[in-house]
Amino acid sequence: MDKHTLIEKLKSMAASPSASEPVKQAVKVYLAVLAVEQVAVNNLIAVLEDNIVDIDELMETSQNTEHAIKYFGVEGAKKFAENARALKAAGAKYCNCMACTVALEILDNKDVLRG
Repeated sequence: MDKHTLIEKLKSMAASPSASEPVKQAVKVYLAVLAVEQVAVNNLIAVLEDNIVDIDELMETSQNTEHAIKYFGVEGAKKFAENARALKAAGAKYCNCMACTVALEILDNKDVLRG
């Protein structure tokens, strides 16, 4: 049985005359939490999608020396620019930092989050 089917069964059980008041309240609270969870999941997905750095953004950021030096220091900024050029040359579509890499993995599995 999938989650959607279970939710429908919960709703019909809570609507039945034989369901106790504590059962009805527990189902009501559970469904309210699910609704809030879905809003949070949709927000999370939207934020992840908006914040993954594509290769062109990465190239632009790496060429902004002042910005790169601020975050990585002089030597780090050079390595950052080298990394961006190497990724672009290899045909990468996105930044390979941990945040972007994990965000892409999560987005590839967003149906799991949506349940």
